[in-house]
Amino acid sequence: METMLPVISSGPIDAAACCAPLVKEPISQTEAERLAATMKALADPARLRLLSIVASSADQEACVCDLIEPIGLSQPTVSHHLKVLTEAGFLSRSKRGTWAYYRLQPDALTGVADFLTV
Repeated sequence: METMLPVISSGPIDAAACCAPLVKEPISQTEAERLAATMKALADPARLRLLSIVASSADQEACVCDLIEPIGLSQPTVSHHLKVLTEAGFLSRSKRGTWAYYRLQPDALTGVADFLTV
């Protein structure tokens, strides 16, 4: 039995029939690069856990000394992950004596959430 393929018209294409119009402006190259860097900072299980622990802590703040054991990584590794999250704008850092405290930045995840929920 022979299979028949549909005939594709070579006539003019009706753009309205095949392409939906844009309903809002797509993100720019600069915004895409910024968002990709932000999402890259989140794309690590240890960093997601650190954010979760800080967000769950009293006043959404935690001492680095309280983050090492739950993550199960060395202090330098935890500090590196916290630095990445701070540079990406998810956490702020303050020094008290010999310890560093990290606080969740208000609305830090809003930009990522807004993009993902569009």
